[in-house]
Amino acid sequence: MRILAVDPGEKFLGLAISDPTGTIAGPLTVLRHRARQADAEAIARLATQHGAARIVVGQATDAQGQPTTLQARRAANLAQALRQVSGLPVVLWDETGSTRKALEAWRQMGTARRRQRRADAVAATVILQSYLDAGAPLPQEVE
Repeated sequence: MRILAVDPGEKFLGLAISDPTGTIAGPLTVLRHRARQADAEAIARLATQHGAARIVVGQATDAQGQPTTLQARRAANLAQALRQVSGLPVVLWDETGSTRKALEAWRQMGTARRRQRRADAVAATVILQSYLDAGAPLPQEVE
């Protein structure tokens, strides 16, 4: 089953999706942030359309695993809204450095600055691949 990941930002939400085996992550799309409830509904629709069985939301944390910023608290609030709207399991996952890694990848590929907005979807891919590589349980393994 597939897993959907979200890199929540102030202006844009990057989304990524895993392959059906839950092994490889790939960029899906970028949504413009509107309001928490509207964002959660749009993400839940995409999760349903792509057959996702779980949603992973990126959240910046410190060395003790505690949210570090206002943006991290917003990620937790988005995760809660997604739980209510989608009915799917929603996991918060450390996203520290994902945007930096995504932008670096775009620079190395020589991508034009104006197209780097899609880096939000690449950042979501970094988050999701980290989640998958950590051996986190796949949806069918969750009780």
